[in-house]
Amino acid sequence: MKNIELNPDKLYYSIGEVAEMFEVNTSLIRFWEKEFSVIKPKKNAKGNRLFTPNDIQNFKLIHYYVKDLGLTLEGAKKKLKEGNDDGVAKMQIVEKLTSIKARLIALKENM
Repeated sequence: MKNIELNPDKLYYSIGEVAEMFEVNTSLIRFWEKEFSVIKPKKNAKGNRLFTPNDIQNFKLIHYYVKDLGLTLEGAKKKLKEGNDDGVAKMQIVEKLTSIKARLIALKENM
């Protein structure tokens, strides 16, 4: 899992920014938006989607369930309905370990 850092001063993210964060196509972001009711972007006057940090957190969970754990969309929906506490904790552990691994690799390469 890629470690995704959000800008604390930023209120909204474009679909392109979200897709880049997760290294996926914008079409997958639109698809997940349709499939998962927890994703509720605002739309500006032009109709462009504007995702909040809360939407990004939900995308992180969905990405973790579908891409990292290999759950089906229905399985991911079920996990989201059951409650996020356990999933969030596990996802945060995976993010932290991934970050540590990246730092260790960087240190090894600089030796």
